[in-house]
Amino acid sequence: MSDVVAIEQFVKQYKNLKTEIAKVIIGQDAVVNQILISIFSGGHSLLIGVPGLAKTLMVNTIAQALGLDFKRIQFTPDLMPSDILGSEILDEERHFKFIKGPIFSNIILADEINRTPPKTQAALLEAMQERAVTVAGHHYKLSLPYFVLATQNPIEQEGTYPLPEAQLDRFMFAVYLDYPSFSEEVEVVKATTSDTKVKVNPLFTAQQIIDFQHLIRRIPVADNVIEYAVTMVAKTRPNEDTATDLVKTYIDWGAGPRASQNLILAAKTHAAINGKFSPDIENVQAVAYSILRHRLIKNYKAEAEGITEEEIIKSLF
Repeated sequence: MSDVVAIEQFVKQYKNLKTEIAKVIIGQDAVVNQILISIFSGGHSLLIGVPGLAKTLMVNTIAQALGLDFKRIQFTPDLMPSDILGSEILDEERHFKFIKGPIFSNIILADEINRTPPKTQAALLEAMQERAVTVAGHHYKLSLPYFVLATQNPIEQEGTYPLPEAQLDRFMFAVYLDYPSFSEEVEVVKATTSDTKVKVNPLFTAQQIIDFQHLIRRIPVADNVIEYAVTMVAKTRPNEDTATDLVKTYIDWGAGPRASQNLILAAKTHAAINGKFSPDIENVQAVAYSILRHRLIKNYKAEAEGITEEEIIKSLF
């Protein structure tokens, strides 16, 4: 099958996937799109939103529609790395036997990831980057496709441990969830207070998702689009000559090379789901906010004056 035909098939299956997810998830179209773009690009996502916006239900529904295994890990202050990765125990014959932790799944929901200390947060780093974990000197590969979706509550800061920059950089997207509109909330209340059960049908196999991830990587990109993405990321670094005035005034640290890579990968997927065979500058701009917002470290002046990451990113276009 040629890549052109494969992309046409991908567009068709993607539309069916969105329809299947919409059976359960009302509204939140942009959020679902970004999570799916992240999965098909082979990245991870950080969801930031207040409690009760159906973050867990959304991930569970997406996992069912994609036909993937799903595990939820509730992050708490007393959670240990072994609770995530697994541990070795002595069996009846006094041999060490490895019991796999919940990280051995296709989709991991790391719920309230900022509630656990850095030592436990760091247990995810190797899994997110290498798709493997090392326990007691043994290296274990994780089954593909592998996707971490972490959630964070932006309100309560007491008793939380902010994610270090190195870990934030591992997330392709930081996605903000907002309250539903009035009509959407009416629909949510109707759907969730009745006795009807909705069945979500799996539309993909794990191998199909891996094949589509390879297809995305094969999509050609014009040099001017790559240069546009790299230039945009360079503009976020306050010590660069190309940095905008807003960046020089309000940013301590800008985005690194991983942001440029993610911009191009996500732009390819964004182009593919819209039936295009190569991304253009509009596709890069469409994914820029979610890719850059968590990679910009604002200074005290920005916080004091209420300058948002969105305003700074807009100045880069």
